[in-house]
Amino acid sequence: MPRGRLRVYLGAAPGVGKTFAMLNEGRRALERGRDVVVGLVETHGRLHTAELLDGLEVIPRRTPAYRGSHFTELDVDAVIERAPKMVLIDELAHTNVPGSRNAKRWQEVEEILDAGIDVVSTVNIQHLESVNDVVQQITGIPQRETIPDEVVRRADQVELVDMSPEALRRRMAHGNIYAPEKVDAALSNYFRIGNLTALRELALLWVAGKVDDQLDRYRAEHGIAETWEARERVVVALTGGPEGETLVRRAARIAARSMGADLLAVHVTRADGLTGGDPAGLARQRTLVEDMGGTYHQVVGDDIPRALLDFAGGVNATQLVLGASRRGRFAQILSRGVGVETTALSGSIDVHMITHAQVKKGRRHASSRAALTRKRRVIGWAMAVLGMPALTAVLLPFRDDSALPSEILLFLLMVVGVSLVGGMGPAVTAAIGGFLLLNYYFTPPVDRFTVYDPENLLALVVYVLVAIMVSLVVDVAARRTREAARASADAEVLSTLAGHVLRGEAALPSLLARVKETFGLVSATLLERTGPPTPDDQSEPEAWRIVATSGGEPCTSPGIADTDVAIDESLVLAVRGGLLDASERRVLEAFAAETAVALRQQRLEEEAGRARPLAEADKMRTALLAAVSHDLRTPLASARAAVESLRGTEIDWSAEDRKELLATADESLVKLNRLVDNLLDMSRLQAGVLGPVLQPVALEEVVPRAMDDLGPLRDRVEGNISVELPEVVADSALLERVLVNLMSNAVRYSPPGEQVLVTGSRHGDHVEIRVIDRGPGIPPEAHDQVFRPFQRLGDRDNHSGVGLGLALSRGLTEAMGGSLMPEETPGGGLTMILTLPISSRAVIA
Repeated sequence: MPRGRLRVYLGAAPGVGKTFAMLNEGRRALERGRDVVVGLVETHGRLHTAELLDGLEVIPRRTPAYRGSHFTELDVDAVIERAPKMVLIDELAHTNVPGSRNAKRWQEVEEILDAGIDVVSTVNIQHLESVNDVVQQITGIPQRETIPDEVVRRADQVELVDMSPEALRRRMAHGNIYAPEKVDAALSNYFRIGNLTALRELALLWVAGKVDDQLDRYRAEHGIAETWEARERVVVALTGGPEGETLVRRAARIAARSMGADLLAVHVTRADGLTGGDPAGLARQRTLVEDMGGTYHQVVGDDIPRALLDFAGGVNATQLVLGASRRGRFAQILSRGVGVETTALSGSIDVHMITHAQVKKGRRHASSRAALTRKRRVIGWAMAVLGMPALTAVLLPFRDDSALPSEILLFLLMVVGVSLVGGMGPAVTAAIGGFLLLNYYFTPPVDRFTVYDPENLLALVVYVLVAIMVSLVVDVAARRTREAARASADAEVLSTLAGHVLRGEAALPSLLARVKETFGLVSATLLERTGPPTPDDQSEPEAWRIVATSGGEPCTSPGIADTDVAIDESLVLAVRGGLLDASERRVLEAFAAETAVALRQQRLEEEAGRARPLAEADKMRTALLAAVSHDLRTPLASARAAVESLRGTEIDWSAEDRKELLATADESLVKLNRLVDNLLDMSRLQAGVLGPVLQPVALEEVVPRAMDDLGPLRDRVEGNISVELPEVVADSALLERVLVNLMSNAVRYSPPGEQVLVTGSRHGDHVEIRVIDRGPGIPPEAHDQVFRPFQRLGDRDNHSGVGLGLALSRGLTEAMGGSLMPEETPGGGLTMILTLPISSRAVIA
């Protein structure tokens, strides 16, 4: 059965219209005759969104129970059994109720796609794992529900639902997103112009990256080599010479003229010994490129112009920046040079030839003439085939006036020249041809292939032997130089790899991208065996799992790869895009070893992440012992001192003094009782054995009781709970304790004379209770910290308790199926938002 197609509507923030767009697409598909159902849609009380559900078939949700409460979730089995052509599923990053078959909604969507059903879904940019920390830095609000980027990247279609920040704030002010009582707080916090602008930019850049991936995949699948100027990419070619910094800065200015343009620097390491790369200069230029926001790349190629253009075409570059030639005029006459050759072959890529202070000053290195290119071998054969007859034609008019040794030396000089240019093959051919020409035209009797004088015969034989030996020496030197150049190139690549690791860039995708770029491959894939090895599993895709890949179509097994390197029994690095020679394979083995190290490091980090909660629990126990050692003794000491004073006979206490001592003892024992209750409840929460008794609760009854429990502090709390609020699902006693903790905490930090306000409001299927103070507030980055046990944020005295109040409040709230979140109070202060689900009895009413 073919897999279903996934379409995702991506938005920068809540309220931009993702669900609205999804429902409109569903209605359009229904009008076209497609079988469309609604798997799960959250309207959040938005009237216009709810109207779009009319006429669409809605699959009933499942209602799992968790800690005595019932919740509604997507019913995957019902959707698959119904088998529509298309299903609409909102909020792709949603986290399911604990105990569900899948922890996340996107995993349920994967099941539906595997069943051959098309899915249309929605997600906000802040829920993508790669930008989650950036969003928290921008907004100050952590997002606990995240989704791996790869899930959305694999979608067949991602559509951005965009809206300007001003328009979104107008929608908010008109009450089209949140209820009126939440509008002011939202506009002054999350929905600020700066936040929305930054989130919008993140969404646009992420979608642009997705589009780039699709474009690269399309060009690879259709074999399109020419550049498509969909986005400016400027590539600057570096040699390590002194002109490099000038080229980098000029390329950066060219890239800066286009918004969103990419800057890439590339150095070509040639295998013929003519690299000209100064390692220190390249290191400085690499740092400069990265400081300017660009990336550095290194490739190996015999033909520098072709290697540059292949790299530029591979990254879909639009402009290529080269330095003007540093060679002198005579050298430019013999060869056009890299710049001219690249410009001639560039096609649709714009080439900028940048002048600099080093123009025509010559290269600082001496080119090795022994490392033979194809061009030099062709010239050598031409000299052997045409040069020897030409020399004969020049010497023929003077053969009567010249001696045979002089003619032999001239022919030997020609053979040496051929060997220096073309190597052994052309030189041996020239030597044999010269022997025959000398014998026929210059050795008596002339014009015949005979030799009368034995000395002449010896001279000709010695000539041939010397010519062959010179050719052999030149050929051996050329091969040794070529091998040294290849070793130098490999060393540069390995040096780049070492720097890559030292800079902490050893993530698997980054390493595999380096492998692909260095060897000019189509794809590089790290494969892991899924089971024990078998003799014939090299070509079985089922026996292997793709750990990470870079480039085009990945290899699914080592057997279909052009080159594969076995790292150990379970790991193989497989590449596609051409066979590699022995020296290249040695470098590839170094990359393979580093990918294995990176994989082990990644998995160790994951194990460390799993061990972190255990460390936190141990830290909590240590903090408990440290805190309890003081906080239990303080009320005990006060109560004991009061009781001992009353029992003593040395002092005759007055009735007023006795009353004060009894009040002190009573207050201390009340504190001790509350502390012990908090400690016991926190330990039960940590152990997961605190079982609340959930039932419908009327807030207009619980809130006044909680205010009465505050004692003398109740005069500083003002309650505003409407009797029209629906009942909520909660444990009455636990809810009362949560409210007491929140209100006492708010009073403690409110300035003298300022009232703490307690309000309630309904939002869809839940009720929010807000405890609002006008105290100093809490920085957004510390909102989560105040819920950790044994934290007293900004409170350094040891007389305010162990800091369990907010931690216990959140734990009790979550045990009742609700949530507790902090929010800045407009105008200063902190608002604690207690959210509880509405009881089913209130919903029916």
